[in-house]
Amino acid sequence: MRWETLTSAEIGSMDKSLPVLLNLAAIEQHGPHLPLNTDAVIGDHLLSALDNRQPGAQLILPQVKVCCSAHHMDFPGTLSVPHRVLMDYVGSILDSVLAAGFHTLLIVNSHGGNQAIGQVIVEDFGARHPGCTVALVTWWHLARDAMIELSETGPFGTGHACELETSLMMAAGAIPPDLPLPAGEFHVPTFEWANGSMLHGAPGSIYRSMRTISGGSGTVGQPDAASLEKGQRITRAVTEKLATVISDLSSIR
Repeated sequence: MRWETLTSAEIGSMDKSLPVLLNLAAIEQHGPHLPLNTDAVIGDHLLSALDNRQPGAQLILPQVKVCCSAHHMDFPGTLSVPHRVLMDYVGSILDSVLAAGFHTLLIVNSHGGNQAIGQVIVEDFGARHPGCTVALVTWWHLARDAMIELSETGPFGTGHACELETSLMMAAGAIPPDLPLPAGEFHVPTFEWANGSMLHGAPGSIYRSMRTISGGSGTVGQPDAASLEKGQRITRAVTEKLATVISDLSSIR
């Protein structure tokens, strides 16, 4: 169910233990082959698949499309807001959900730049509202084991506008399966202790812009390993994990 398609009376009469989901996405460059709204398309695609799998088991809020993408700002078209602005904005949305009587909240993240601030939002909001349950998942972390099994590239074959994201965009119908894709692997390494990827985390971190990480390509990973079939399998794997999260959250009373 989509929050914005319901009437006020319908919201008022709903079971308030229903988990309410908010997707944090991005509008930013995704290399030469994917559109600026890639993270938004993927987030909506995954939540739509979840809703089709188990209609009525969750309530989906309007997506927050423009989030934290400062590390992409030297590529044309990227939109971004500061971390503190996103924190206040998302907090206000969640406050509104609580005001409507709901108390189980799940942030579903589809953009790497939202991970750190997403965790801060959860910790801050949860501490200020001890009577509610608030959680955060990022789709590629949630289904990491399945993503590693599905991936046909090396440790640095996934990252941004890569094999996984490009496959999901095919599954979402946003790009054609036969779209010409950049060939090869794009990744500029850094110190070993900070040299992580989408599926293989590093023990530390160091700030680098996306232009630096991608060598100017805007792509990190190997997009030419993408396929429609792979995107469909990723969709099923993530949806299955999301269904488990919803089941777990629904068991909290």
